[in-house]
Amino acid sequence: MVRSPDPGRPDGRRSRAGQFVLPHRLRHRGPEHGPGSRRHSASRGLVRWIGGALLVAALALGAPALADPVRARTTSGVLVGERRADGGVAFLGVPFARPPVGERRWKPPQSVAAWSGERAASASGPACLQTSRGWNAADAARASEDCLYLDVRSPSHAPGAKLPVMVWVHGGANHAGSGAGTVESSLVDQGVVLVSVQYRLGVFGFLSHPDLTREQGGASGNYALMDILAALGWVRDNIAGFGGDPANVTLFGHSAGGQDAGLVMLSPRGRELAARGILQSGMPGFGFPPRSLRQNEAIGEDLARRVGARSLGDLRRISGDDLLKAADDLTAPLDDQGFIWTQAVVDGAVLPKAPEALLADPGVKPMIVGSSAREIALFGGEPERARIWASQAFGTRAPQVLAAYGLDRDPPAAADPVRGDAVMQLATDRMFRCPAATTARLRHAAGGRIWRYELDVAAPGQAAVSHGSELTYVFDRPVEGRPPMQAYWAAFARTGDPNGPGLPPWPAESGAGERLVFAAAGPRAQKGQETNCRFHTRP
Repeated sequence: MVRSPDPGRPDGRRSRAGQFVLPHRLRHRGPEHGPGSRRHSASRGLVRWIGGALLVAALALGAPALADPVRARTTSGVLVGERRADGGVAFLGVPFARPPVGERRWKPPQSVAAWSGERAASASGPACLQTSRGWNAADAARASEDCLYLDVRSPSHAPGAKLPVMVWVHGGANHAGSGAGTVESSLVDQGVVLVSVQYRLGVFGFLSHPDLTREQGGASGNYALMDILAALGWVRDNIAGFGGDPANVTLFGHSAGGQDAGLVMLSPRGRELAARGILQSGMPGFGFPPRSLRQNEAIGEDLARRVGARSLGDLRRISGDDLLKAADDLTAPLDDQGFIWTQAVVDGAVLPKAPEALLADPGVKPMIVGSSAREIALFGGEPERARIWASQAFGTRAPQVLAAYGLDRDPPAAADPVRGDAVMQLATDRMFRCPAATTARLRHAAGGRIWRYELDVAAPGQAAVSHGSELTYVFDRPVEGRPPMQAYWAAFARTGDPNGPGLPPWPAESGAGERLVFAAAGPRAQKGQETNCRFHTRP
């Protein structure tokens, strides 16, 4: 594996018009090859799509830059970035914590040591250590445990300008992906400072163990969330020197990155560092009950046995690659390894209570939450596997659930032209649509302001809307007739309300199930509770 930053990546390219273009291998995912295809196992479907593969493909790293260095002073030293041809500036590969290696593996992130002189900031740092699963091959090839870096891009180098700041958390099922390339988005043209952060993945970011808990004062795990909090702390202390307003920070993410952004927003520390959040196709917990600290410690004990480690010292001396191999054999809900690191862990420190309990706290900041009309199909898209899972998950209510989705017959009910087949609808409701509705309901009940959306429009080149379709509309240059998600997101970042001049009204949740549907004919407001969500709401 490559252990040093790689300034280029072949995941995407620009067209002559300056638009980001999906490479051929990801432009079309028809029924034979997309999520829900019978050719895909449940694990491959989840890992390929919950991880934000479209973002990795859609954003090109290394936009054309002028040979015009620009400097910024941080609390650790002077950075030398680049001025872009459009007048904007970029600082890439900025360390926000010391490398979490050796004795710092599985410890909270530590402040960056000061450097003397100037530090080059013209190439993104390495991705965090991960196993290649095909779609993330470029990230895996340039991965390292030394990965706690962020990228910053501003529309102009105007320290003290107090522009709104948007901090991006990438997806990847919490065990793959990276944030490299994100700041090259045209979102910056909306007058925001865009920051993309890295966080420890998989076994390095979420492992608990009784010995770690004792070492760290009663809690362990959630190191990835601590990394995101540390990055937000860096933004608070330094972003003014890049033209950003440290008091006006929006944390946003997609898929597992959306969940992580949401969990950080719920944490006591996160509420102090971010003014608001946007959760795209990733709610806290993904609709599954949280894992207790003890349950997460048991996973750590299992891992230690697999690698023959008898102490923390042993665990910290084992190579990262060997830990990745051992972690791939761990089990998780739905017998799908892709879920193992996406279940929220109530550690008593970063997350003092379960996510649903924290959502009821009046102190949580405003949010936008939402999902696509169809996201992913679990169980390899196979109805019989879905029936077996439903009998385990819903018990005596399973017959009602199967009937509601048309899975009580063989063959199942015909596919909906927008929401997909029965298995797709069940998985989308369970993990994305209904958790978003629950999040909106709980925040409204607590007196919070929250806006919800649903995307019904496929990304250009896609046969149908799916997990990650909104990334094009958030990050790519706006085009007339396409969902104006970027404009709504930027308005929310500026004012805390997504509504703005020239945009169709977006009503906040008021208890009636309000949401904005991004449809082919344009955004339209809807309301009403989704009937099938009653099966997916825990008492």
